[in-house]
Amino acid sequence: MSQETTYLELSEVDGGAHKFYEVVVEDTTLTVRYGRIGDQGQVKTSGYADNARARAAAAKKIGEKIRKGYAPAVRGVRQKRSVSRRQIVSTRSTARTAPVLWRYDSGAPAFGIFIDGRTCMVGNERGVITTLDHDARVLDQVRLPDGVKCIVADDAWIYAGCDDGNVYDLSGKIPRVAYAIAPDIDIYWLDIHDGVLGVSDADGGIAAIDHEDEFLWRRAGRGRSAWMVRCDADAVYHGDSTGVSGYDWRTGRELWHTRTGSVLFGWQERDAVFAGTATREVVRIGKDGRAASRTYRADAPVFSCATASDGRYVFAGDSQSSIYCFAADGTRLWKLGTGCGSAYSMQYHDERLYVVTTSGHLACIDASEPAIRAAEAGTVPEVVDVKAPARLPEPAAFTQVEVVADAGDGVIVECVEQGGRLRVHVLSTGYHRDWSVQFPKGIREPGARYLVTEVRESGRGGFYRAYGDIRRLR
Repeated sequence: MSQETTYLELSEVDGGAHKFYEVVVEDTTLTVRYGRIGDQGQVKTSGYADNARARAAAAKKIGEKIRKGYAPAVRGVRQKRSVSRRQIVSTRSTARTAPVLWRYDSGAPAFGIFIDGRTCMVGNERGVITTLDHDARVLDQVRLPDGVKCIVADDAWIYAGCDDGNVYDLSGKIPRVAYAIAPDIDIYWLDIHDGVLGVSDADGGIAAIDHEDEFLWRRAGRGRSAWMVRCDADAVYHGDSTGVSGYDWRTGRELWHTRTGSVLFGWQERDAVFAGTATREVVRIGKDGRAASRTYRADAPVFSCATASDGRYVFAGDSQSSIYCFAADGTRLWKLGTGCGSAYSMQYHDERLYVVTTSGHLACIDASEPAIRAAEAGTVPEVVDVKAPARLPEPAAFTQVEVVADAGDGVIVECVEQGGRLRVHVLSTGYHRDWSVQFPKGIREPGARYLVTEVRESGRGGFYRAYGDIRRLR
């Protein structure tokens, strides 16, 4: 039987929606592909009893999209819209050079950073994520389809948010799509807590998305250019061109708002959030929404910030390739130059400050008091320069999955269709059968069973996450 394909697009001239919707009927199978124009998009496949029912379901979906403004189009005529990337005219610092222990040149400007006790990760605008140890040895590299906006952790899971609108789970051997953000959202930043994803965007909007990438809520903020979003168990903290707001993560209701300068970056600790601003300061705001309790003054717009545990030290990176350290009371302790560009993002760990920069470097800076005092006097260690591998890794095979006949060790899960969506439930004993599993989007097939290395309960409860390697059972 011949294949019937309908391709629709919705593209708004004011810079709003720019997305496609494709419906394919082949015999009794209905396949829907959708996403941003120019991207591969997400694919969902459903089976029906006969061709007539598959065509009827297709006609219903097409009618719904046309009523929303979609129109027939020819694929490839409209081009992919450029994504928003932060642009800094980064100048050389006039301060003395910081005690940089090592720096890794990733090959392109870098926003994404993640540091823990074992590894250091950097993600750049080419979509390449490199993992190193703390002695600057390259351990692994993976290439995602588009530029990396940020790398965030949620308990044992690590996620990378990319310019293609997808959030990839990096916990297994192969990155898998965990969240697919709505195509009309131009993502600026992401954060995650207990499976709830916070998304801030170019229009100043804010959204909370659950573990099945369904919107809990979505709303406009008070300004534009929302570079800050941070999440915890109580709220989503959002910074835009007007200041910082706290929103209830369940409902999206605004809990409080504090005016600051235009927010360019955000950080959080247990009781406070920290906003780096265009007005040359980091602003500390209590999570109860009270007026800003303290400011930390830099000499240029602050494009990144971080803290030591509970704000004992506050760090900032400006647009002039300088980094700062402040005491909790606001006293500036030191200012030094990175020697490798302005810090887009930063993280402090075990007396070391790690920055990723406009030049694409991940730099490890000795932030201990003796090293800083020596640097201020003009004495710094000889920096170890680490180059990226000469050849970029091939793009990861996100939708490929190994097929095995024997269940062996692991947890068996099954993909089922519920309410028009594909859900994944655990079949193995010892789990709640009515709880769904956060499971990669690109490999789901109705009725398929998979072998998962491990399934863990989320901190908030009510769902599980697949962890580690995934194989499909014959």
